[in-house]
Amino acid sequence: MTTANIITIVRIALIPVFMFAALTGGLSWNIVALVIFIVASATDGVDGYIARKYNQVTTLGKFLDPLADKLLVTAAILIFVQNGVISAVAATIIIAREFIVTSLRIVAIDAGQVIAARLSGKIKTVVQIVVIAILLFMPIAITEKTLFGIVLTDILVWTMVAVTVLSGIEYFKNFGKIISQEGKK
Repeated sequence: MTTANIITIVRIALIPVFMFAALTGGLSWNIVALVIFIVASATDGVDGYIARKYNQVTTLGKFLDPLADKLLVTAAILIFVQNGVISAVAATIIIAREFIVTSLRIVAIDAGQVIAARLSGKIKTVVQIVVIAILLFMPIAITEKTLFGIVLTDILVWTMVAVTVLSGIEYFKNFGKIISQEGKK
């Protein structure tokens, strides 16, 4: 087991702890949830860096790393839905994009092609992490549901949805090119 894969597994193991803290409620638990989310998110860059720098890129790591990202973001999104912060529509769009892109990658692999991570996908991940962190921080900073808090939440959530959809469209276009090339062989 490589160091990079151990870090990724720790990130996955932090998800239920994050969920417990986020769902327990109260200021102290909100702070704990925010810290865990930030630590888990930060380890995404750390494990990738270690894997590349120390030649620890493995098939297991290629599977676990994106899975850990998707599980962490999905957990946060579902917590927000349960707490009434994010609508089920916004959550469904975000989660559906993840299923669609993952499915496209599987089909492309079956066709002998690889759909590599795109810049838009990396931007999407950063936007999701930043928005989720802000939404986790808001109950700590804003003690009541103010108009400002409601409007800010809506702006953040729908920005996250828009970036997620745009990233998905780019993957879909790339998939179309791969399939059309496959048909020409």
